[in-house]
Amino acid sequence: MPAFFLELFSEEIPARMQARAADDLARLVTEALGPLSPANLRSFYGPRRLALAADLAPEVAATASIERGPRTSAPEQALTGFLRKHGATREQLRQEGDYWVLEKTAAAVSAPVLIAAALPALLRRFPWPKSMRWGGSSSFVWVRPLRRITCLLDGAVVPFDLREGADDGHGLVAANLTEGHRFHAPGAFAVTGLEDWQRQLADRRVVVEAADRKRLIADGIGRLAAERGLTVVDDPGLLDEVAGLVEFPIPLLGRIADAHMDLPPEVMQVSMRVNQRYFALRTADGAAAPWFAFVANIAAEDGGATIVAGNERVLRARFSDARHFWDLDRKARLESRVPLLDGVTFHAKLGSQGDRVVRLKRLAGIIAPQLGAGEALAERGAELAKADLVTGMVGEFPELQGVMGGYYALHDGEDPLVADAIRDHYAPKGPSDAVPTAPVSIAVALADKLDQLVGFFAIGERPTGAGDPYALRRAALGIIRIIRENRLRLELLPLIEAAGEAFRHRGIEPVPPTDLLDFLAERLRVQLRTEGARHDVLAAVFAAGADDDLTRLLARTDAVTGFLATEDGANLLTAYRRAANILRIEERKDGPFDTAPDPALLREPAELDLDHAIRQGNVVSALLDREDFAGAMGTMAGLRAPLDGFFTHVTVNAPEPDLRRNRLRLLNQVRSTMDRVADFSRIEG
Repeated sequence: MPAFFLELFSEEIPARMQARAADDLARLVTEALGPLSPANLRSFYGPRRLALAADLAPEVAATASIERGPRTSAPEQALTGFLRKHGATREQLRQEGDYWVLEKTAAAVSAPVLIAAALPALLRRFPWPKSMRWGGSSSFVWVRPLRRITCLLDGAVVPFDLREGADDGHGLVAANLTEGHRFHAPGAFAVTGLEDWQRQLADRRVVVEAADRKRLIADGIGRLAAERGLTVVDDPGLLDEVAGLVEFPIPLLGRIADAHMDLPPEVMQVSMRVNQRYFALRTADGAAAPWFAFVANIAAEDGGATIVAGNERVLRARFSDARHFWDLDRKARLESRVPLLDGVTFHAKLGSQGDRVVRLKRLAGIIAPQLGAGEALAERGAELAKADLVTGMVGEFPELQGVMGGYYALHDGEDPLVADAIRDHYAPKGPSDAVPTAPVSIAVALADKLDQLVGFFAIGERPTGAGDPYALRRAALGIIRIIRENRLRLELLPLIEAAGEAFRHRGIEPVPPTDLLDFLAERLRVQLRTEGARHDVLAAVFAAGADDDLTRLLARTDAVTGFLATEDGANLLTAYRRAANILRIEERKDGPFDTAPDPALLREPAELDLDHAIRQGNVVSALLDREDFAGAMGTMAGLRAPLDGFFTHVTVNAPEPDLRRNRLRLLNQVRSTMDRVADFSRIEG
């Protein structure tokens, strides 16, 4: 198959747009060149180029088809419309019975012809999040000025241009030219295909694979840090971004002035990351190191000394700005900022951040005693939790909300437990973040997330498949992780009800607490599925009774999962399904069989054995209430042999109506006993 290669060379593409653009290019080319059966696609992206390589069929084969048109007696307008639709003339028609018939033929189309016809329109409609015009009067837009188009098929140029009517498309014409590194190897050179393109760009100091650039950056700064006994703060997002800023990564280290080392490490890290795309370093004991790592795009003759000095100078200015906010914010006590939150809107329908603080304080006070936390400390933490939103530092770096509140609370002499609660109440923000573990911090964090969920559900802002603008799934997962990882014993329904009361006082009617419990259970099920655990068992256990104690729910789920992994459990599940299927069929005919079986009609020994086992199994509910899940599973296992014997020796649908109904009642008793543990009809496999 002919080898196709396309490169779009432009001014610097924003790093955050590159990977998505490469995916879009691969998708659009696959669609546009679909008749050529693209295969073995490879895409590339970097600061100044998008590229794609694929194998294509040499041509689209000729085709012939027959289209039946309107009846010969149809109105003239129908025939005219049919001809217009197919771009045909009356002379091309023939009559076949009562219908007009059009024989259509399409000549073979070579790959170069199809490529040249398809790509101009594809490039003109390319879905950049933002595009720009440049120079002249052309309407063609690109994320940044597009300078060259390389388009080759087996080494030969596929000629096309971007003209559209009177629009010259900036004079862009497909050719075989590209450019190397802007500074080390400027100027155009010719390429013959993918491998030649990769080799020549490597010679001209351009690393074309994004993964290779990331590896060079990570290994390079890691090695430089290790030479000084330091480690690099893990930051995958920053690594991705920097790999999209440089074509030839040169890792370097710079020094942080001693005068700035008393700034909070989080302030230093965020300032470096947001403003300069620098990597933070840590000492062996985890403290902030007086060094930073960054990546240059050129290999300087002086080993980078001038570049390092310039970046150190810029960083001193950045840290001076941060120090200004740090010193200014500490002149006012955190509690003095709480009234200012009345002027900060949380949501138009849910009031201000000040309103929210009142709700959080009340809810944290309700949660705290259940965790063994001091009620007054939890209320104080909730009262001050949002106060740093009106500080200068958080205004400059919103990523530091909570963190700065913790520092300012300590400066003000607040209890360290209160400061920790302010710092940690947003946690966990992501799957890799640690959850709060101190009881006071947990109380405030749970209050924050429960208030968020209850409030947005009350105003109809539930997550949808299209989006979750208020991060409610993240809030739910935060609650779940806090409970799971701390093994908390909390009944959530009363807490959800308590959170809803505060909104009811504002005239906002909350949704039923069970709606939110269902949402939390679904997020827990998704989390278990991600972990590879039996999420279907969780759904089955939850359906047996909406348990609002997640720790108890998970313990019961683990017990059922373990039971199903045994021979008794697997066989009993099979027998349960058989019983449930029989009951489902017969209930359609004769209604439910939910009354107790008549002992006088239990004739067969297998019936008597099963009835005895069911009576023994009546203790299952009591065992579950005592959280003796192992005992409940053991008791339920006792049903396995009698149920197998029942199906082996007893005819359920006996010819005698009374006998048949009694045996169906017996099976219903089995189903009811097992359903107290879990809805086994939801078990997969």
